[in-house]
Amino acid sequence: MAGHRYTVFETASGFCGIAWNDVGITRFQLPTGSELSTEKLLQRRITDAHKSHPPAEIENTIALVRRYFAGERIDFSDIRLDLAGQDDVFRSIYAAARRIGWGHTTTYGTIARELGLGPEVARDVGQAMAKNPVALIIPCHRVLAAGGKIGGFSAPGGSGSKQRMLELEGVRLTPPEPAQQSLGF
Repeated sequence: MAGHRYTVFETASGFCGIAWNDVGITRFQLPTGSELSTEKLLQRRITDAHKSHPPAEIENTIALVRRYFAGERIDFSDIRLDLAGQDDVFRSIYAAARRIGWGHTTTYGTIARELGLGPEVARDVGQAMAKNPVALIIPCHRVLAAGGKIGGFSAPGGSGSKQRMLELEGVRLTPPEPAQQSLGF
């Protein structure tokens, strides 16, 4: 991963980080509580990255991220990424996830079916989401477990962060209604 650069920036939800090379964005770090913790998380994943002033294209992405965490409806689907090193199955899963729009959700199983793969591949979809190098830009927070359950989230704050991001987009995940409404007494 030669030639990586990164920067850390503040949003309404905390400090985010972004790493890039000449091809596109290679890593995105969701908000943490401090600039230092965000920087350490980025450096752990891309050891050869150097802190740098972002070029205009990255500045534009940073502005979009700030607007997103301020509650504005943002579409990240045109952001240029470099997913080199990801296998073909993960790349196809990421492409499917990028098509999930603001305020919408899907499930791991649905993505597997959309790709023409069997239900057993739903676990692979979950693994791809857990290893997503550019969370938010590839909106893994919009991919849920079976039955619309929140599922896991590997970002700081875990599934609570996933739920807050979905709520920011107007998605409310509520527990299912009980099957029996009353005991009939």
